Amino acid sequence: MQDEKAAKRAAWVPQLIAVRDQQDKAAFAELFAHFGPRVKSFLMKSGASADMAEECAQEVMVTLWRKAHLFDPAKASVSTWIFTIARNRKIDLLRKQRRVEPEDLPWGPEADPDQADAIALQQETEILGKAIADLPDKQRLLIEKAYYGELTHSEIAAQTGLPLGTIKSRIRLALDRLRHAIG
Repeated sequence: MQDEKAAKRAAWVPQLIAVRDQQDKAAFAELFAHFGPRVKSFLMKSGASADMAEECAQEVMVTLWRKAHLFDPAKASVSTWIFTIARNRKIDLLRKQRRVEPEDLPWGPEADPDQADAIALQQETEILGKAIADLPDKQRLLIEKAYYGELTHSEIAAQTGLPLGTIKSRIRLALDRLRHAIG
C-alpha cells in the first residue's frame, strides 16, 4: 500500500522536472496529453461550461509551463499540484465574471446616502476594523493578504512559504472570530 502511494506520488515527477529544468517540450507534451483532458473534465464536473473548462484547462497548462519552478515533489504530487492550479484558476475566472465592467457602471452623480445609513456604515466599519486589529497576528496578516491584497490562497502560500492547508485553516478561524466579534 505504501509502495503504491509512493509510486503514484512519483508519477509524472520526471516530466515536470524536465519541464522545470530544461524547458523540455516533449515532457510538456506528455503532461499536456495526460492532464489536459482530465483538467477539462474536472472543471466541467465542478460546474464550468465546456468553453470555460477548455479555456481554463489551456491556462492551467500554460501556468504549468511558466511556473514549473514552483513545483516541489516533497509537498505534493504532480496531479495534486496541477488540479490545485485548475481549481484556483476556475475561482479566478468566476470572480472575473462577477466583476462589474466599467461600461456597466451608471454615469453621473450618485445620490447622497441617507445620513443614518452613512453613520451606520461608519460604525460597522469601525467595529470590523477593531475586530481585525484584535485578531492574532498570524491570522490578521492572512486576512489582510486575502481580502485587502486580493491574493488567492495559493498566491499567499507562495508569498509566505506556509502550507496551503495552514493558510486555509487560519483564514477560516479568523473569519469565525470576526463573525463572533461583529455579531
